[in-house]
Amino acid sequence: MLSFRMELPCLCLLLLSCLQSLSANHDFYTSIGQMTDLLYTEKDLVTSLKDYIRAEENKLERVKRWADKLDLLSAVAIQDPEGYLGHPVNAFKLMKRLNTEWGELESLVLSDTTEGFISNLTIQRQHFPTDEDQTGAAKALLRLQDTYKLDANTISTGDLPGVKHKIQMTVEDCYELGKIAYSDVDYYHTELWMAQALKQLDRGEESTIDKVTLLDYLSYSIYQQGEIERALDYTKQLLALDPEHQRAKGNLKYFEFQLEKLKKAEEDPTQKEKERGKRETTEKKEKKEKPKKKFLPPQVPERKKYEMLCRGEGIRMTPRRQSRLFCRYFDNNHNPMYVLAPVKQQDEWDRPYIVRFLDIISDQEMERVKQLAKPRLRRATISNPITGVLETAPYRISKRRATVHDSLTGKLTTSQYRVSKSAWLTGYEDPMIDTINQRIEDLTGLEMDTAEELQVANYGVGGQYEPHFDFGRKDEPDAFKELGTGNRIATWLFYMSDVAAGGATVFPDVGAAVYPQKGSAVFWYNLFPSGEGDYSTRHAACPVLVGNKWVSNKWIHERGQEWRRPCALNETE
Repeated sequence: MLSFRMELPCLCLLLLSCLQSLSANHDFYTSIGQMTDLLYTEKDLVTSLKDYIRAEENKLERVKRWADKLDLLSAVAIQDPEGYLGHPVNAFKLMKRLNTEWGELESLVLSDTTEGFISNLTIQRQHFPTDEDQTGAAKALLRLQDTYKLDANTISTGDLPGVKHKIQMTVEDCYELGKIAYSDVDYYHTELWMAQALKQLDRGEESTIDKVTLLDYLSYSIYQQGEIERALDYTKQLLALDPEHQRAKGNLKYFEFQLEKLKKAEEDPTQKEKERGKRETTEKKEKKEKPKKKFLPPQVPERKKYEMLCRGEGIRMTPRRQSRLFCRYFDNNHNPMYVLAPVKQQDEWDRPYIVRFLDIISDQEMERVKQLAKPRLRRATISNPITGVLETAPYRISKRRATVHDSLTGKLTTSQYRVSKSAWLTGYEDPMIDTINQRIEDLTGLEMDTAEELQVANYGVGGQYEPHFDFGRKDEPDAFKELGTGNRIATWLFYMSDVAAGGATVFPDVGAAVYPQKGSAVFWYNLFPSGEGDYSTRHAACPVLVGNKWVSNKWIHERGQEWRRPCALNETE
């Protein structure tokens, strides 16, 4: 027993040293790359737990069963950490386990007044994911559900395209998602996930969550969506199980009263006549006030176009336009570096002109870039122009230092629609970065001295980047003033991983969708040769449904390109 107690502090120190890189940054859910460390941490925790069990086995049979379950789960996950966490349900369950369930285990072990394992776990929990991580992972699942039109059962059973590690959600998992939606006043998703939890209970799944709790949430969320009759039906089901449920008894009377009121209003001929009169008066007024307009086809909202493109729907290029897209061996006007070994280039889109370079970055280079970037990944913040307070952006889920230029101040800030982490890499840190920068210069013919540093991003659970421009618009006269290198003339984007499902780069205004292909890079001009912005380059990164998305990009600026890309006479040329 004495030797066991001596080993525990050593194990604790080892685990703490592994966690030091994690302690500075939480928001684990925003990067699959950083979340892989948590799998190793959890594996070490299971090992520590099993050591404790061997010492106290006769007292802690319940704890042993817990450890065996997690041991099996960790063993599978460690074989392919990134692939395992590429499944969003696995990522959510990891957040949930480390943030919630390990805390429950701590309480169980504390009741036995033991030391060693408890002190070990308590210290490590300081570096675990937070409530924000668990909530963020849950909201990412809801966003994936909406963007890719997935039903709750598909996600719960793990039947997602391209998955390697299929896993099912429990009643507790579904209930947790519903609760998070409920706390966000999102009654639509509350209904979906409480109904899914109820369905799984009805199939005979064992759970600590009872039907009464689920029916309580269901009836209220349905009522909040205006469906009083259905809400009443669920309330009656609840009272059949628990006749003394005080809230349900009150809701029953209220719902019945509201339904009766609606029926009376429908049956009252006087009320009907009044409503008809109001409608006719309104219609006459509108006819008089509104001049006749030519019929215009309804405009599809950008958000809808974006989601349709993410699902592979939407605009299709005509065969005539497709016939003008080619692939070729490219040496950029006989650049000495590529005369004997030209690179493979293919056209992705014609307007705006987007090209892809194939096999343009090696596996060794990609791994080195990831290795350099991973410890530097930081969560994005934005400076509120009114308060000056740094805030995290609520929409985009990817670990990228989401820097943009504030249109009011011209200073480098981070975007309001990016929740992200990123790292900036320079040639001073590794000669390989200089090599990559030189390659971009040789293939684009553009000056790299005035370009921004290479930016590396790893997307998290449901990681996305909503529609945006890379260049500064006319209403942002001070954009990039801080850099002193002019506007962003072009964008170069490396794809450093394949993505099993989702994660495309889409251009909603024109209908282009470019899919990640490991080792390739895409390039487009943000500005016309005249210096005017090309608004068709507005683009977005679709949520990653399954997989792990790594990208790096280079934003190239105007200064230094005067002779490399001369100005045209026409502002749109």
